[in-house]
Amino acid sequence: MTAAPPPDSPTLPAQPVDLAVVGAGIVGLAHAVDAVERGMRVAVVERDARAVGASIRNFGHLCATPQTGTALDYAMAAREKWLQLSDKAGFDIVRAGTLVVARSAAEMGVLEEFAAARGTDHVRLLDRAGVERSFPAARTGSESEGGAHLPLDLRVDPRAAIPAVAAWLAENGVEFHWHTHAGALSPGLVHTARGDLPATTIVHATGHDVDRLFPTLAEEYDVRRCRLHMLEIDPPGDVRIDPAVLTGYSMLRYGGLAATSAATEVRREITDRAPETLDVVMNLMFTQRPDGAIVLGDTHHYSRTHLPFDEESVTALLLREGARLFGTDRLTVRRRWRGIYADSPKTDFLVATPMPGVRVVSVTSGIGMTTALGLAPTVLDDLL
Repeated sequence: MTAAPPPDSPTLPAQPVDLAVVGAGIVGLAHAVDAVERGMRVAVVERDARAVGASIRNFGHLCATPQTGTALDYAMAAREKWLQLSDKAGFDIVRAGTLVVARSAAEMGVLEEFAAARGTDHVRLLDRAGVERSFPAARTGSESEGGAHLPLDLRVDPRAAIPAVAAWLAENGVEFHWHTHAGALSPGLVHTARGDLPATTIVHATGHDVDRLFPTLAEEYDVRRCRLHMLEIDPPGDVRIDPAVLTGYSMLRYGGLAATSAATEVRREITDRAPETLDVVMNLMFTQRPDGAIVLGDTHHYSRTHLPFDEESVTALLLREGARLFGTDRLTVRRRWRGIYADSPKTDFLVATPMPGVRVVSVTSGIGMTTALGLAPTVLDDLL
């Protein structure tokens, strides 16, 4: 599915808008949504003709439940916003939750600890038969121990949801200036390739490209680019799977699961069985798109600047582990692409004030779709 390109950029306003947002990915759009709800006049500047970055290259998994701390607070607030926006902007949202498949006693132990900590409203333990009802491939592997259902998690097709949110904002008075590069900011002005955009307040939300205008800030927070290997595959046996599916690899990545004592044994098991998957920081998971295609991923590679070459051996690892998960000998690839997002070892949420009336905002942990709509109100509360 490919959204139609937005209309040409209108003329920049001569009078100051209440809020100028640089970047039309989910973090920028989240700030525009909150500003519109406050009755503000908003303009969005985006260097491309449409959103083509991290916000459409992801699983569409609104993975609220496995978060912890501030991320969990933002994620649960964002969950309600997503549900509201799906009605207002007219895009589909899947309420089937997340299925976490446990393929060893240690992995089941993680889920049991997690369920005890969060309660049955958030985590529902499943036996093997329960897992098979949502994920029939589980019956092909004797290693399956059971799993858990996280009923509050949501799923969207980001290729449809992100353009729909932008279109809804435009219908509600937000001025979009597409294909307009912002080359600098100063208090009260966004300096673009088309001229200056005056604004009372400014949010700069360009994700991993925060270093383009704010290199010192990026260095302070050690911001780097996380590159992901992502695949779209044919559904084995034309299977339909409503929830997003996580595995033991996910138990090492998401804070709520990784904090359990059993997660240490899960890491040891994977280290003994397939240490090469940990070398590429694999998080084996998938979602299914409306047309049936499976989005399978992913791996994580960190650098401020990546070389342009992809190693086919990394894709082979994903296909090997994906085939094992689906209980099949072969997976057929439809598409492959690079995901990319901002990462910082110092914070999950970069919010900085480089000058009066300006906030630089980046979700630096790969959970922008999950948390941005909850983060944005806190930024504007502080900014206004």
